[in-house]
Amino acid sequence: MDQSLIRNFCIIAHIDHGKSTLADRLLEITGTVEKRKMTTQVLDTMELEQERGITIKLQPARMMYKGYMLNLIDTPGHVDFAYEVSRSLAAVEGCVLLVDATQGVQAQTLANLYMAIEHGLEIIPVLNKIDLPAADVDARTQELMQLIGCKAEEIISVSGKTGENVELLLDAVIEHVPAPTGDESSDTRALIFDSFYDDYQGVVAYVRVMDGSLTKGQVLHMVATDTNSPITEIGHLSPSRISDGELSTGQIGYVVTGMKDIGGCRVGDTMTLKGAKIEALVGYKEAVPMLYAGIFPKDGGDVSELREAMERLQLSDASLSVEPDQSNALGIGFRVGLLGMLHLEIVQERLRRESGVEVIVTTPSVRYRVVKRSGEEIIIKGPLDLPEPTHVEKVFEPWAKVDIVVPSEFVGAVMSLVQDRNGIYTTTEYLDQKRALLHYEMALSTVIVDFYDALKTVTSGYGSMSYETLDERPADVVRMDILVAEEPVEALSTLVYRGEAHSVGKRIIKTLKEEIPRQMFVIKLQATVGGAIVAGDRISAMRKDVTSGLYGGDVTRKRKLLDKQKKGKKRMAEMGAGKVEIPSSAYLKVLKR
Repeated sequence: MDQSLIRNFCIIAHIDHGKSTLADRLLEITGTVEKRKMTTQVLDTMELEQERGITIKLQPARMMYKGYMLNLIDTPGHVDFAYEVSRSLAAVEGCVLLVDATQGVQAQTLANLYMAIEHGLEIIPVLNKIDLPAADVDARTQELMQLIGCKAEEIISVSGKTGENVELLLDAVIEHVPAPTGDESSDTRALIFDSFYDDYQGVVAYVRVMDGSLTKGQVLHMVATDTNSPITEIGHLSPSRISDGELSTGQIGYVVTGMKDIGGCRVGDTMTLKGAKIEALVGYKEAVPMLYAGIFPKDGGDVSELREAMERLQLSDASLSVEPDQSNALGIGFRVGLLGMLHLEIVQERLRRESGVEVIVTTPSVRYRVVKRSGEEIIIKGPLDLPEPTHVEKVFEPWAKVDIVVPSEFVGAVMSLVQDRNGIYTTTEYLDQKRALLHYEMALSTVIVDFYDALKTVTSGYGSMSYETLDERPADVVRMDILVAEEPVEALSTLVYRGEAHSVGKRIIKTLKEEIPRQMFVIKLQATVGGAIVAGDRISAMRKDVTSGLYGGDVTRKRKLLDKQKKGKKRMAEMGAGKVEIPSSAYLKVLKR
């Protein structure tokens, strides 16, 4: 197809501003999906996405409209999946910046906008949800004009739910998004922006053809991994896979590589044809993990299943970093680098659903740089890697630049929340008379675990945030071990600030006391730092009435039975130490703080 008739664009927005609903209307109005087959959130194909009502994976779809080929990529909005957005932006020439007309510009709107500007994309400003009674189109129009310096007439007001003005948006995409400008006659170069593993077809890659073309039967070559494989199937997504036999310059589609080796096809790699001499395309910046957690199989025999599940997950989630790990208590597992707590939750749930492996997840921690007294520098990704305090000279932790958008009346509440977490205030900007944008610098460890939840609580759900890593600063952290029935539980070890050890220990002990079921013996719960107990409690034993069968007689008979029970409980406590089963709900609650 003539490149001048192709438009590649994506939709970017803050979480819950209606990207997937708008994508539904685009597919419906262009006749890509028949009305009788329409469901809500057509492009959210994962079961998890439909359950939670959020987009986790980017999803491409081709639409034909007024003689033009429109390639759309729907993207996630949550800060933990920003890497999916950056990959989508590299495969397109334009983007629809979607803003909820009831909520206005939010933190992730800004973060995604800056990413789009960095990629040099044409931006089409759109206000969504104008059908809602609370929509304030005039105020939001002023906000967008101030934000991106556009004119009022350039902003399109639509309703993704009812379809109002969506045709105007399609016309604007055709008019304003530049056509691709690849060289059709040169050697083939295609950018892999996503991939997944199919049990029957091997690795399937989503690609954007930059130059040349790809045809079924040709032998493709992966530049970075230096692997070759014949193309067994090729086509586009509308949104289900439709085989075409060819993808030409400027088009977006899928390629079935037939590769069984998952490592041979990497997201960000350049796909070309065997024997071609080309310069590789600029790939993606490596995703920098924000936190690390250990993932171990509950059943030690499931290690190979977990390894295979991890490889498949890594193929479809390029922001996931995985390396082998070993623990004395938990056996063989993996140290996983993630972008946030929601990312960790999704990974855990996907492992359970897609491979059926039940896992134990250790307490997440950020990456610390440790300078030893000997002058040696090491990077630690978990509490158990921290050397003995006598060997440590200095510990450095990552800090982040945090942007928070809140209604003006909550500014005081947000300031005290950040102050409690030792954040450093920089500046405040006012988006309009009612909403402020606060800039802070905070330790990454205080941001990623539960700051988002706390922010939502203090702002009655109206606050939003985005963050990016800034630099490293010295930190006074110590390792806290948790002992259950006087046995250390490795999965619950965590790194804490020295001054907060007591309060964090108390909170973990309280959670465990609520979650661990009572046994026939007393269970001691202790939090220790360097061998010293900083918090403790006990779960009392269940008591069986051993005297119920007695009637009358001397009180010594009763005492004898109670003493016997007491000795039995003591013996059980000694034998039962380390045999206390900790339910997975307890691990999850400790992780979530």
